Amino acid sequence: MPWPDGPAVQVAWPEARTTPYVFASPHSGRDYPDSFLESCLPPLSVLRRSEDAYVDRLVGVAPRYGAVFMAAQFPRVYVDPSRAPDELDRSMVKGAPSGAIGAPTARAAAGLGVVSRLAADGRPLYDGALDYDAVHKRIEACYAPYHQRLRAEIAGCRALFGEAIIIDCHSMPSASARGADIVLGDRYGASCSRALVARAEAHFRDLGFAVVRNRPYAGGYTTEHYGRPASGVQALQVEINRGLYLDELAVAPSRGFSPLQRTLEEWIARMSADAGGVSLAAE
Repeated sequence: MPWPDGPAVQVAWPEARTTPYVFASPHSGRDYPDSFLESCLPPLSVLRRSEDAYVDRLVGVAPRYGAVFMAAQFPRVYVDPSRAPDELDRSMVKGAPSGAIGAPTARAAAGLGVVSRLAADGRPLYDGALDYDAVHKRIEACYAPYHQRLRAEIAGCRALFGEAIIIDCHSMPSASARGADIVLGDRYGASCSRALVARAEAHFRDLGFAVVRNRPYAGGYTTEHYGRPASGVQALQVEINRGLYLDELAVAPSRGFSPLQRTLEEWIARMSADAGGVSLAAE
């Protein structure tokens, strides 16, 4: 089943790959199908608050510096690629075959599984349970292509460079940032080399950002599922404080957007130039 309005994931490749980085934005999609909007109880203005809004525009310059950039086009509230494909809340799905829904998780129970039950403000998205077949079609149309593409880019980097480095790009509500501009999540050292997270933090701090590690975000599905340093794949989650660039209520770029975009481009340039220094071989 194709995504309604083109590819479910957009990929931008550099003219020449000079670095093993893959910059990914799984939550900045803002293409809402009409049929989905008609089925939802909250208005679009509320649905959009689940987005890591415009992160794709903040970091989409990565190909200028020899890296791959990929971004989901579908909205997070429709399908969340930062979950396991069977991470569903049983209470919101009817007609699921045996074994189709995974073991209960805290995220799914909170209404934030691979297909969400709740909007960002906690209100229900639907007036009843969804048919499993419809949920499965969403996953096949959106989730599967995203991860197929990510795996392909990982394989391409490993073939060229012997390793892959995923920078999983997100944004966080200013209310949960706890004074940080940037939160780096490496699952407490499990998903990437010490050199990578140290270099990322040093460059951010040099550019004037307040940076913390792993609190309140230690990394999600991508870092947990793909970050296997011993197997040549590093994954680092980067959370950007939305207060730096976004009118959070209106989900619109603020006056800080362009300055932040320029500063993040400098960070990407520095990280790409330093790729050899953060490789697993350097550990």
